[in-house]
Amino acid sequence: MKNLINMVLLADFTIGIMIGIIVASLIGLWILFYFIPIGLWFQATISGARISLLQLIFMRWRKVPPSVIVNAMINSKKAGLNLSSDELEAHYLAGGKVQAVVNSLISADKANINLNFKAATAIDLAGRDVFEAVQMSVNPKVITTPKVSAVAKNGIQLFVIARVTVRTNINQLVGGAGEETVIARVGEGIVTSIGSAHDHRSVLENPDTISKTVLAKGLDAGTAFEILSIDIADIDVGENIGAKLQTEQASADLKVAQAKAEERRAMAVASEQEMKAKAQEARAKVIEAEAEIPKAMAEAFRSGNLGIMDYYKMKNIQADTEMRDSISKPPQKPKENK
Repeated sequence: MKNLINMVLLADFTIGIMIGIIVASLIGLWILFYFIPIGLWFQATISGARISLLQLIFMRWRKVPPSVIVNAMINSKKAGLNLSSDELEAHYLAGGKVQAVVNSLISADKANINLNFKAATAIDLAGRDVFEAVQMSVNPKVITTPKVSAVAKNGIQLFVIARVTVRTNINQLVGGAGEETVIARVGEGIVTSIGSAHDHRSVLENPDTISKTVLAKGLDAGTAFEILSIDIADIDVGENIGAKLQTEQASADLKVAQAKAEERRAMAVASEQEMKAKAQEARAKVIEAEAEIPKAMAEAFRSGNLGIMDYYKMKNIQADTEMRDSISKPPQKPKENK
């Protein structure tokens, strides 16, 4: 009985060891094939992309996905491009998009666009979508400007919407201005073109003059695009800005004139009040002087310098003077009763 139990235990132990060996072998194989991607090496070899197994192992150690590099090399090789694994790996380590660069090079080669690997990687590392840029070179893009307001010389306001057809300028894609700059320059050109027109009707009759004037300015200089055409999509007539400004100016001039007139009136009133005050002051001085006459006469009587007859003579002279004044004044008309 004991022998049977020992045999069962021995069998279980043997089975456990075998299972452990199998699991360890599987883990070892997984680690082996992870660090030594034989499948990718075989795929690259049969596809014509030359890369050694040692290079794939080193990619793992440098934390570069070998599948990304191998697939990019296979695609470029099938498209007739010779790209080395070192170039692709260096671009990946720099933070670039390897597959997007390879796709852009393939598209540029098929479309006969002059684009090399160095320029493509520079565009990609600059933050632009290099594949989209190549596509835009083949298939131009239409940019619709917002509604631009401009005023002709006769004062009429016009609202213009333009459509700008552009394609990518590969040579200026790195460091070139974007769509916002193109839209701003086109809007500025529209304002200048309409502002130089003597009459808004001439702009409505020939809207192509705007396109010709704007295109002649070379607005795509320093941008990442080449302007192919500028088409006027819509023109609307707005307000008469000239008349409105003249009305506002006239209203402002009227207010200024009224303010100046009010200032002059206030000054005249103040001057009149000042003259009245001076007249009252002069009358007060006269009354004050006349009040001194009786005192002087009384003093003259007391001192004996003036006699009674002299006083009567003076009164007669005053009465005679008042009579002459009354005779010399014209007669006043009697007031009519209403």
